[in-house]
Amino acid sequence: MNPLTDKPAFEIGVYTLGDIVRDPHTGKTASAGQRLKEILEAAKLADRLGLDVFGVGEHHRLDYAVSSPPVVLAAVAQATERIRLTSTTTVLSTVDPVRLFEDFATLDLLSDGRAEVMAGRGAFIESFPLFGFDTADYDGLFEENSQLFRLLNENEVVDWSGQYRSPLRNAEIAPRPVQPEIPFWIGVGGTPESAIRAGRLGAGMALAILGGPLGRFQPFADLYRQAGAEAGHDPASLRVGVTGHGFLAEDGETARDTFYPYYSGYWNEVNRQRGMAFRMSREDFDQVTGPDNALFVGSPEEVTEKILRQHELFGHTRFLAQLDIGGQPYEQVARSIELLANEVAPAVRKAIG
Repeated sequence: MNPLTDKPAFEIGVYTLGDIVRDPHTGKTASAGQRLKEILEAAKLADRLGLDVFGVGEHHRLDYAVSSPPVVLAAVAQATERIRLTSTTTVLSTVDPVRLFEDFATLDLLSDGRAEVMAGRGAFIESFPLFGFDTADYDGLFEENSQLFRLLNENEVVDWSGQYRSPLRNAEIAPRPVQPEIPFWIGVGGTPESAIRAGRLGAGMALAILGGPLGRFQPFADLYRQAGAEAGHDPASLRVGVTGHGFLAEDGETARDTFYPYYSGYWNEVNRQRGMAFRMSREDFDQVTGPDNALFVGSPEEVTEKILRQHELFGHTRFLAQLDIGGQPYEQVARSIELLANEVAPAVRKAIG
């Protein structure tokens, strides 16, 4: 398959944030080096099994293994042949857009045209003091950097001035990617304003569906397409994707029983980091794995049905699952990838046509 021209009508892939969490059964915690090796193995497996996209997210904390998605994805590019490579997400408020474009244009050259950028404002704010930014500029930085990245994507030589960085005067933006432009997505969580921004910029919108009933996300897709049309963008260029947490096993009950200790441990740790005492009960977990809720956990048939149900609501053309959550052994993660690629992906593509 040529990654530049041969894209399926509906893309399915996996992504990782490289979280480093204690295994609830063994009490052991993987090292950052081990997690990076597992990420590389997962990417190779996803590529070999025919999945379409592999994503790597950015954090700047000791409990995550990945702070530089383009470096990790460059390693993945050399070990894979056809799978598309994206950040999931880049914290665009605290990275220089010129540096970001150069890194991903280089990745695009190394991968023969497979690079993409998914940008977000970030669930954690540690990158702001780390790189000398003020959290009071949280939204302004993201807006300006998004605009500048789009300009860099479209032009080899740029003149630009803004509020948060030095101006560019007749600046040569190099290297240029293999693709005419690096595909640019904006990750959207719980705010309508983010969906409107993605549409106004003409970027793809990646809906992060991590909790709550599916119906509450449908207005985001409508707002995105409306904002894109009002900004003059071709409706055919306005792409919606869905990202979410998942785990697959041969039957649904086994999947839920196996995944619950890892998932509850993951959220217990995340909530502790945020100063919250909430712990996920089995009742809470079973609710969010229900057919009309967010979590993609179950048998291949159950996960397929949930993706198709969401396709009816959002009309999306891409689904990415985060499968390596909460300190799971790699063998479990690999089995989820196999079931997603071998059973879910064919069934979804056949149903959507």
